[in-house]
Amino acid sequence: MRPNATWTRRRVLTAAGTAAVAGLAGCNTGATENDSTPSRTATEASHHDDGGEEHHEETEHHEETEHHEGTETHEEAAHHEHGSVPEEPAASATVSMVTTESGQQHFEPHVVWVEEGGTVTWKLESGTHTATAYAADNDLPQRIPEDGIAFDSGMLSESGATFEQTFDTPGVYDYVCTPHRSVGMIGTVVVGEPDPHDQPGLAEPGSDLGEKERHKLEELNEKVNEMLGHTH
Repeated sequence: MRPNATWTRRRVLTAAGTAAVAGLAGCNTGATENDSTPSRTATEASHHDDGGEEHHEETEHHEETEHHEGTETHEEAAHHEHGSVPEEPAASATVSMVTTESGQQHFEPHVVWVEEGGTVTWKLESGTHTATAYAADNDLPQRIPEDGIAFDSGMLSESGATFEQTFDTPGVYDYVCTPHRSVGMIGTVVVGEPDPHDQPGLAEPGSDLGEKERHKLEELNEKVNEMLGHTH
């Protein structure tokens, strides 16, 4: 009977040990599965979040780029079409001659105002341009004072090149870039405080001028009239 009791006790202990091991194995398996599930979920969530952030950043960048480009284009157009004019004559002024990346041609600013005896300097920033007075001596319609100087810079093609002109005769001087006349690359110099009623430069553009040329001159006329306090 004793050997049987010993065997029974060992068998019970063995069975209990096996059950305990199985229980621990079950706990470990459960812990592994429970641990791995959140780990996979976190990874997937991280991947999903990263993808979402990447998509959001790309969308945000795309929208920002579109907004920036739209704003830049709008500002450029506003600057070119509705740029401010001087409030009073100055001793000197500088005008940039520009070809933009989009291929637009401009004098910047479009209108300058100097005192009698004042000097205007044109500086070539980009492209190839001239600053040529609308005058019969330049084979152009007369849009400067009859006794005003018919200035002409000639062709400027080297970036940084400049042309200076001193103006002793008061009046309104319209000028043009001859290679870009057809696209309306035109500017105006106002000298002193001339009578707006007696200025060829403020006359209605003739039908012998191109459409864009006439439109630009009309725009400049309006600016200069307002600047000189002349209302129709």
